[in-house]
Amino acid sequence: MAGTTRARALVRRRVGRAGALRLAGAGSVPAAVSALAGTPYGHEVRAGDGLEEAQHAVLATLLWHVRVLAGWLPRDGTQMLRLLARWFEIANTDELLHGMAGGAPGPEFDLGALATSWPRLREAATPGSVASILAASPWGDPGGTCPQAVQLGMRLSWAVQVAEQIDGTTPWAAGAVALLTASERHVAGRELTGMGRDRAVALLGPEAVGASSLSALAARLPSTSRWALDGLDQPDLLWQGEERWWARVESDGRALLADPVFGPAPVLGVVAVLACDAHRVRAALELASRGGHPLEALNGR
Repeated sequence: MAGTTRARALVRRRVGRAGALRLAGAGSVPAAVSALAGTPYGHEVRAGDGLEEAQHAVLATLLWHVRVLAGWLPRDGTQMLRLLARWFEIANTDELLHGMAGGAPGPEFDLGALATSWPRLREAATPGSVASILAASPWGDPGGTCPQAVQLGMRLSWAVQVAEQIDGTTPWAAGAVALLTASERHVAGRELTGMGRDRAVALLGPEAVGASSLSALAARLPSTSRWALDGLDQPDLLWQGEERWWARVESDGRALLADPVFGPAPVLGVVAVLACDAHRVRAALELASRGGHPLEALNGR
């Protein structure tokens, strides 16, 4: 009861579509960030932050809310949030691999007790050691040791486990994997092999994963994922599928929040709604950096 009550209270910790439109129309990053610092995102966002700093801080605020919520939940609820929070481990690992390749890694997210493998991953020195740590953890074998294989393997592993372990998330996970498969095979021209292919097949089926074109992939998807690519037969249209995905998650999240029972549904719902709000706010900051136009780019978010 305490966790569900806290979840419903947390939904107020967002700026909403109207607030994001105001941020996007601020005309500059300093103006948008200054305004954002006066909202619930001010937990991490500070006036004077640059674009990338502010965008990271938006997600850090989302993670903070999830960590606070976890403290109000019984063990099963905390396990659900730990699984959802693996996205932040993926983001941290992306930065780690970027640093291994000679780039300047960005700041990491502090997962605290919601970490799955990050304390060990942080100490890895090579992509191969990252893969070895993952293989010996709940993430499982990523299916390769090069950075691209590790990144793809983590995303597919996360999607499959979310679908298997959290009720009501299969359309989200399957839709995301459909978009990822479309991007990998029909935009980047990379085949899914080994463990990666097996995980994609688990959610999409072998006929869809083996499809020779984007339109064939869309036609062969099961109902749990077809909605994400429906009508999108050209690679340059995939962005519409991504926005469709976010809209579906937010709509479903609101429905879960409206569930009158005390249980995991409202908790999952608030995480979904807050994640979508953070996504929208980050896009608004990007628009503000371009002078605030076109504002209509946020209308569907």
